[in-house]
Amino acid sequence: MYKSIVTDIFFDLDHTLWDFEKNSALTFQEIFNTNQIDVPLSEFLEVYVPTNLAYWKLYREERVTKSELRYERLRKTFDTINMLVSDEQIHLLSEAYIKCLSSFNHVFPGTFEILDYLRDNYRLHIITNGFEEVQEKKMIQSNIRHYFDVIVNSEMAGVKKPNPKIFKMALNQARVSPDKALMIGDSLEADILGAKNVGIHVIHFNSHQEPKHEICEIIDHLDEIKSFL
Repeated sequence: MYKSIVTDIFFDLDHTLWDFEKNSALTFQEIFNTNQIDVPLSEFLEVYVPTNLAYWKLYREERVTKSELRYERLRKTFDTINMLVSDEQIHLLSEAYIKCLSSFNHVFPGTFEILDYLRDNYRLHIITNGFEEVQEKKMIQSNIRHYFDVIVNSEMAGVKKPNPKIFKMALNQARVSPDKALMIGDSLEADILGAKNVGIHVIHFNSHQEPKHEICEIIDHLDEIKSFL
């Protein structure tokens, strides 16, 4: 479908290649043990996962700062599960989480296979809203950094996906026109609609099992990319 059109493929990182939820759960398990936080991990994650996604949406919309996101997602989760945790502990856990997160290296099934398949015929890049100081470490630790040429993050661009500026910066750095570019990501709002609005072709990797839509092609496994390229 895109084989004769596309020369450059832009991937999102978290929830698309790097298995954020799995690595995040392992991180919390470690830092809770280290800091003697006595809470069942499953109970904590049941509240934290949707809370974190909600705060990332606020962050994309410039309604909270990076520091507010890091603090509030934990504060709200502990408050919701009625666990008394001091502000000092919240800040300690927040820092420990960021330091520890990139030490885990799980990627989605098929990540290496699809990157190996694509790199012979396409230039591969990353566009991420993740924090600059951890995204590079994530890619190095999970052994995928070498696949990518251009890596653009929201702190570098000064805006977050779906803002057109971050996509245009990535296109400029890769020296490719939008009609020859393809974006693959998990977020319908940030990745798919954001890229589509600047004329980039899109494929939605539905890692959150969201409702089906007609906006673009949807895949449930990275291997399905081969049917389009």
